[in-house]
Amino acid sequence: MLRGTIEIDWAQVDCQILLKSDGMPTYHLANVVDDHLMEITHVLRGEEWINSAPKHKLLYEYFGWEMPVLCHLPLLRNPDKSKLSKRKNPTSINFYERMGFLPEAVTNYLGRMGWSMPDEREKFTLDEMIANFDIQRVSLGGPVFDVEKLRWLNGQWLRDELTEDQFVERMRQWWFNDDALKALVPHIKGRAEVFSDVAPMAGFMFSGMLDLKSEDFAHHKLEESQIKRVLQFTLWKLEAQRHWSKDTIFADIKFLAKAMDLKMGDFMFSVFVAIAGTPNSWSVMDSMDMLGPDMTRARLRKALELLGGFSKKETKKVEKEYAALGAS
Repeated sequence: MLRGTIEIDWAQVDCQILLKSDGMPTYHLANVVDDHLMEITHVLRGEEWINSAPKHKLLYEYFGWEMPVLCHLPLLRNPDKSKLSKRKNPTSINFYERMGFLPEAVTNYLGRMGWSMPDEREKFTLDEMIANFDIQRVSLGGPVFDVEKLRWLNGQWLRDELTEDQFVERMRQWWFNDDALKALVPHIKGRAEVFSDVAPMAGFMFSGMLDLKSEDFAHHKLEESQIKRVLQFTLWKLEAQRHWSKDTIFADIKFLAKAMDLKMGDFMFSVFVAIAGTPNSWSVMDSMDMLGPDMTRARLRKALELLGGFSKKETKKVEKEYAALGAS
């Protein structure tokens, strides 16, 4: 639809099993049959599926069916042009909600990914996009998902579209509501002596990415290589977490500390700094529980990035160490 006729070297198209020995169809057969039975007229999917198109075309010919119109859209890219992934940019919509982005601004920004308004303006509503959308205006140039550009656009929405009263109300809905604040009270009430203690004590809960320096992670017992492993192993363990709660987080971290032969206090030091910005905060388990998986993982990735992370060669070694712990 967007690319015209595409020629693919047959050597790039692997042989495909269509029906398993137990009678279950594989994706390619099921996809073609499902689309035909549902009378699908247009198929829009990512460009990574282009090499599968010849198989689907053959199947439609073999069945004697008319093939839907195929439209292969460009993939979202990181600023370095690599494929968008959670390793370099948080991809969960929950993360952007937790960061305090307006839904209208996020929708606006996603609408700009590979497409533009006829008059090229950057800020527009969903209704305006629907009224002007034309699939033929989609660019094939691999749109870049730039969080800084999204922040700029969100700022435009905050300033241009919200009255002062609306600003206060939307901020209250975002985080400064009764349910969110009540959840904090058990952790700060016993530590605060005056109300002005609350903001410094709980500020990291209202924040996005923390303003940290590599020196903040310096530990009197652990070397930087150990600190990076603590952060990386914790991240990998929490990425596999399917039931996010204080108890499951604690179980994962306790397992890792024991497997790495580290005292819990030494292990937790860098985790505290990554999550709360200080090793002297209240329970980081409770903090991670309330912050949620997306923000927690993003802060751990940010801390690793700040410390230089691991090279490709080092990563393979660290992955083997992690597997040897039985953590995977």
